[in-house]
Amino acid sequence: MRAVAELAGVSLPTLELAFGTKPRLLEAAIDVAIAGDDEPVAVLARPWAACAVATGNAQDFLAIVGAVAGATLQRSAGLVAAALEAAPGDAALRGLADRLVAQRLQTAGWIVDRLVERAPLRAGLTRGAAIDSLWILLEPVVYLRLTRDRGWSPARFEAWLIDSVARLVVDEHQRRSA
Repeated sequence: MRAVAELAGVSLPTLELAFGTKPRLLEAAIDVAIAGDDEPVAVLARPWAACAVATGNAQDFLAIVGAVAGATLQRSAGLVAAALEAAPGDAALRGLADRLVAQRLQTAGWIVDRLVERAPLRAGLTRGAAIDSLWILLEPVVYLRLTRDRGWSPARFEAWLIDSVARLVVDEHQRRSA
């Protein structure tokens, strides 16, 4: 906390008063990284989500979602992965990790539900299986493995994400006609 206070140019008591604990400071940093700003607006209530909902087809919807997901993961993946990795050994971080996992599940469900308004699911795929596919594709460690460890650019990750969601979730005939 002392190093963060020094980097921020504030006193340690000021930082402790604002955030209290390291886990609360980490949570605040993750929230800003995910959202891209410190505005108190839920991710799915932001203008990008309304633009995505206003699209008329799966391809346009996925283009918006992919761009936002890629940018979000670029900003937040390292912090989220650190919190998830530390959570089993740190009771104070377990609640944060549980919330992050639940938020990703909620986002995956939102994407699937909006996607099926534009195109049917792949034959034999249930809503739950589609959500699981999105949930793992949005996993911060997947982003880190591909961009950091395999040298992918954020743009390549975004294109892969969009293509993967379309192939895994959307009916093949809808993909061909899009």
